[in-house]
Amino acid sequence: MTGDGPDPGRLSFNQITADQLSLRQVVEGCVESGIGWLAPWRHKLEPDSAALIRAAGLRVSSLCRGGFFPAATEAERRERDGDNRRAVEEAAELGTDVLVLVCGGARGDELDQARDQVLTGIERLVPFAVERGITLAIEPLHPMMVVERSVIVTLAQANAIAERFDPSEVGVVVDAYHVWWDPDLERELERAGPRIRGYHVSDWLVPTTDLLGGRGMMGEGAIDLPRLRRLVDAAGYRGPIEAEVINSELACEPGMELIARVRESYLRSA
Repeated sequence: MTGDGPDPGRLSFNQITADQLSLRQVVEGCVESGIGWLAPWRHKLEPDSAALIRAAGLRVSSLCRGGFFPAATEAERRERDGDNRRAVEEAAELGTDVLVLVCGGARGDELDQARDQVLTGIERLVPFAVERGITLAIEPLHPMMVVERSVIVTLAQANAIAERFDPSEVGVVVDAYHVWWDPDLERELERAGPRIRGYHVSDWLVPTTDLLGGRGMMGEGAIDLPRLRRLVDAAGYRGPIEAEVINSELACEPGMELIARVRESYLRSA
């Protein structure tokens, strides 16, 4: 939808927003709130997750997360490769075609090596993912997370890796919280075009007291989310929009009320 307001049919509830709930509870909340898409996280999956989601009539926008490629030893590299293959299999079982990659962090003296390991790790994983119909979607994170979570900190870096592969193999995820500040964002969104495989929304609170777990509901912070949505749409993305509001204080809210509030915030401000 490229009009003035967000399309309710595109809203996907990212499960980490209500991490205090089980997957079954989130599924029930989405159905009750009229949300048709769900983005599960791997640590919440259960043996019957795929059947549970299908029975509720929900669609899975993506699975989070694979990645964390940089490794200090060969044994650690093999372990991470194995975990990423399991993530691909879980994504396929859930019925999504998108596995979100959080690529892994490194200290300053290890950045170049770590970024090389991200590329080679994706290269190793692509054939396995292609066989199972899964696109690997690189999510660049805000530079503040370069040490702990991702050495890929701009959309330009994510695009540069993705362009080494067919768009059906490797794409990118655009997360408003991580990219809104980027002066090259409009150009890089246009560059990404058909490689955009996901769009995540939350808001940047002022002041931000917790860089990882201090995101705001849409409309509560500094990000011009309507403008960003228009740019993402203009780049050609027509898929689901995931509300991913990571905030530890949300764990105090009743789960069903929280899910309903996410929908209202999305419709009002995203």
